[in-house]
Amino acid sequence: MKIRKAVFNDAYGIARVHVDSWHTTYTNIIPDDYLSRLTYESRQKLWERNIDEFDIFVAENNDGEIIGFSTGGKERSGKYEGYEGELSSIYLLKEYQGQGIGKKLLKPVIESLKDKGINSMIVLVLEDNPSKYFYEAVGGQRLDTVELEIYGKKLKEIVYGWDKLNVIPL
Repeated sequence: MKIRKAVFNDAYGIARVHVDSWHTTYTNIIPDDYLSRLTYESRQKLWERNIDEFDIFVAENNDGEIIGFSTGGKERSGKYEGYEGELSSIYLLKEYQGQGIGKKLLKPVIESLKDKGINSMIVLVLEDNPSKYFYEAVGGQRLDTVELEIYGKKLKEIVYGWDKLNVIPL
């Protein structure tokens, strides 16, 4: 298994993980109409645009197949004073979850933030997403709950924060 910075040619592999992990994680949470509209092709175009703009890291299995990814950068909302960075996403194919790969994908995002002089971060996680326990296990403190709507369904996101990146147990 290998973790590395994403390159342009990784966009399709990232898109595949994005779509497949959303289907396995968010079924019965996010409306099926929304999930059914996610395609590899549309997500590939999104990730082709994002690769140059954001810090994106991929996890490859021993066959060189992308099985997960993480992204991060500056905190986007400006709502959380004292929290300058944001973990935008960590997604893994279901069969690779629970093996410590999430922590391995978190590490380069944290290092990238610290390289930019950012020493704190937040992450937003759907309240019904079982992955919230991962963020709690690595020391995320609940800062807020925000509401959003996807295809007419009201959902809640938990905002977790770390005020010091150097204390996250990786």
